[in-house]
Amino acid sequence: MAHQNKKYDILGIGNAITDILAKVEPSFLEKEGLTQGSMTLIDADRAKELESQLTPEHIMGGGSVANTCVVAAQLGARVAYLGKIARDEAGQQFATDMQNNNVTFSSQPLNTQVFDNLPTARCIVMITPDGQRTMATYLGACTCFTPDDVLEEEIARASILYLEGYLFDPPHAQEAFRRAASMAHKHGRQVALSLSDPFCVGRHRAAFLDLVKNHIDILFANEDEICALYTTESFDKAAYYTAQDTTLAALTRSALGSVIVHKGQLTAISPIPTRVVDSTGAGDAYAAGFMAGLTSGRTLPECGRIASIAASEIISHYGARPLNYFSLRSTPSFQPLAGNGLLKFFT
Repeated sequence: MAHQNKKYDILGIGNAITDILAKVEPSFLEKEGLTQGSMTLIDADRAKELESQLTPEHIMGGGSVANTCVVAAQLGARVAYLGKIARDEAGQQFATDMQNNNVTFSSQPLNTQVFDNLPTARCIVMITPDGQRTMATYLGACTCFTPDDVLEEEIARASILYLEGYLFDPPHAQEAFRRAASMAHKHGRQVALSLSDPFCVGRHRAAFLDLVKNHIDILFANEDEICALYTTESFDKAAYYTAQDTTLAALTRSALGSVIVHKGQLTAISPIPTRVVDSTGAGDAYAAGFMAGLTSGRTLPECGRIASIAASEIISHYGARPLNYFSLRSTPSFQPLAGNGLLKFFT
């Protein structure tokens, strides 16, 4: 996929969230009634209660698609992002964080006089010793992302519009998704979707299926999410159904690597071995590497390899962002590609 004089390679739309990361034992999750490895939506009081019991390891900008946008930008892609923040300190920190990571952030903050002073969203990420992350998310201002926040002029400038499944809970956000996808296709752009979470898929399975079949060009999902979409415990069956409903999909399987589904053909991509410290953001980084490769004209196996290396880097430390700008440069498999700075994989 060539640049074709577009301003952006990727435009993401998602929940603009501040991440609060803390180490916990499995017993804490059990005591609090949280399912390990899941994402649970909570209210403001529950967020305060959980935060009062935890000692944060890190506090940083987050949100699934926002993480993808940051990693893609660090890989040399040209990236923009739309998401709803409040006019508060956390919202300003989020906007500054995106700008500092070379991601254009064009969204206007929430009108707090209209929306009852909702704060910027936060995600409490609880990490168990095995590296698994369990998330409790207070959406706050995110719930106010509406079709009016979809900026057609920005969508028209991007090769790929990337949508976040987590944003699918409010009905007006679903309408915003469909409007954004229609705008992208009107301008000849591709639309990508991350399913984000199996419980989110379960809540909106019919709507997600309609979206995947009728509006999505590139689908990202992990094994649990794709099995939830097709109500099966068999990954092979889920991959088969995916091949019927999509032209291109990338399905991740943790330690088993990933599978690229393209025009009915399945290609297995090996994982990159690493020590798992925190699995937060692995899928986000994978999507970033895949789309950064795709928009620079790499083959699908190369895109999968770039995606795997990006995911491997992320899970080797705490947090869903690379530790250093262009940290992936230290990976021997890569060297800079003249022109746009993208890190190219050489077989």
